[in-house]
Amino acid sequence: MIGYMVFLHWNFVDALFMVLTTVTTVGYEEVHPLGEGGRIFTMTVIVFGVGTMLYTLATFGELLVEGHLARYARMRGMERRIAGLSDHFVICGYGRMGTRVAQEFRQIDQSFVMVENNLEPLERLRTSDLLFVEGDGASDESLLKAGILRAKGLVSAVDSDERNVFITLTARSLNPALYIVARSSYPDSVEKLRRAGANQVVSPYLMGAHRMAALAVRPVAVDVLDTVLHGENIDLVIEEFLVPSSSKVLGRTLRDSGMREAGANVLAIRKRSGQLRINPPETQVLESDDLLVAIGTRQQMSAAERLL
Repeated sequence: MIGYMVFLHWNFVDALFMVLTTVTTVGYEEVHPLGEGGRIFTMTVIVFGVGTMLYTLATFGELLVEGHLARYARMRGMERRIAGLSDHFVICGYGRMGTRVAQEFRQIDQSFVMVENNLEPLERLRTSDLLFVEGDGASDESLLKAGILRAKGLVSAVDSDERNVFITLTARSLNPALYIVARSSYPDSVEKLRRAGANQVVSPYLMGAHRMAALAVRPVAVDVLDTVLHGENIDLVIEEFLVPSSSKVLGRTLRDSGMREAGANVLAIRKRSGQLRINPPETQVLESDDLLVAIGTRQQMSAAERLL
């Protein structure tokens, strides 16, 4: 169309009409008489334009027939939703472990993106309303698509320790500030995962053994903790609060901070050095970067957060 306007000096409407009648093979008479140059240009439009149009129509028809267009639209919408996330988690692996982690995150309204490349888990993801990226969790491209640069943390829950090491290394190199929790099936993999950059390493078998022993010896205590941490019909939560450097409670004791008046019971404080102080006294002075672990209702936790 631009060629007719530039080389033959036709107006926009005449040029558009000529192109449409040519590439659609309708073949009305020429809008204006064509010289030798005009005919050569029109032949070029026929060769390339008609072929391009037929290929486009064939591809579009195939997409409609096979349902690819709807899937493509859904994936594009999912990509836009993922691009709008921040402070979310990336979960690598949608097997038994990853599925349970996703359920726990949904229960507490924590945003997350799944990364998976195996066929059966992908089919389950496609029929769900979860955000996911199809790809290898150890791939830079897949993690970047999942928003790893804006993420708060990553959970590597695949069933291979070697893959978890690679995923941890890749994620740590892309986002040094990321909080990484990795799964370990074998005891000798724990230290490797920590060296790779995992902040926490979880062994399902070790945790299962601890839980079974605790249930055998202190069943009521375990039930109470389960109810607090995972109960669906109880308004009681355990939260973490970081004391920022600009907080107005810096230098104050727990008694004077107003936390207890807000209804938040501080169970522990982790100092910047990593030291953990369980059941801190009311005379405990709050310092910058202290991490408080408190229990209370959701309303009390909100009030405590406003104090900090």
